[in-house]
Amino acid sequence: MPEPAAGAAARSESGYHVAMSTPVCLRIDFVSDIACPWCAVGLSALERALQRLQGTVSAELHFQPFELNPHMGPEGEDVTEHLTKKYGSTPGQQAQIRETIRQRGAQEGFEFRAEGRGRIWNTFDAHRLLHWAGEEGAPGRQHALKKALLVAYHGRAENPSDPQVLLACAREAGLDVARAQAILDSDEFADAVREREQFYTSNGIHSVPAVIINERHLISGGHPSGSFEQALRQVAADLT
Repeated sequence: MPEPAAGAAARSESGYHVAMSTPVCLRIDFVSDIACPWCAVGLSALERALQRLQGTVSAELHFQPFELNPHMGPEGEDVTEHLTKKYGSTPGQQAQIRETIRQRGAQEGFEFRAEGRGRIWNTFDAHRLLHWAGEEGAPGRQHALKKALLVAYHGRAENPSDPQVLLACAREAGLDVARAQAILDSDEFADAVREREQFYTSNGIHSVPAVIINERHLISGGHPSGSFEQALRQVAADLT
C-alpha cells in the first residue's frame, strides 16, 4: 500500500490525523563577489525569504566565485576614481547610488558603513578561502565566512585582500585558522576557483549577484526579499 501524500489525512487506530508536510529542499548557488554591495543586499534578502519559508522550503546554499575586478593590483584603487573610470559616473551620482544601496540594505537587515568602502581591492584570496570552506568546512561554515567577509568590507571598510582580515573572518566563521593561513601562504584552490569562475561566465553570468536554483532557474540582481520568497515558493510548488 502506498504511503499517504504529505499533508494528506493518514489513518491511525484512533482515527485520522494530518501528516506533517516535508519542506522542499532546493540547491541554491549564489554567484557573487565580496566587492559587490548589491551581493550583500541580495544575500540578506535571500536569507530573509528563506526564514519566512521555514517549514515549506529548505535550502542548501553554495557560494560560487565571481570577480568584478580580477586584474586589480594589491594596492587597490580609490573607489571614486575606480567607479568614474569604469562607469563614467560622477561623485554626486555615486553618492546617490550609495545611499540607495544603504537604504536597501537597511530594509533587508544589512548595515553598510555610512562613509562607503573607500577602496576597491582584489578578492581572489577571499574566494579561495570560500572555496575551501565549502569543500572542507562543516555545514554552514561557508555561509558564515561569506557573511563575515561582506560585513568586514562593506560594514567596516576593511581590506578583503589583507591576510589578517581574511584570517579574522575565518576565525569568526568558526574555521581552522591555521589551515586558512596555510592556504593563503600557497596557491591552493587557485585553479579550482578559476575553473568555477570560467564555468559561470561561459554560461552567461556576467553580473552579480546571480542566484541559481536547482541548477536551472536564474534570478539576477539584488531583489527584495519578497521577490525571492515568491520565486522560491513557485519553484518549490512546481516540484511537489
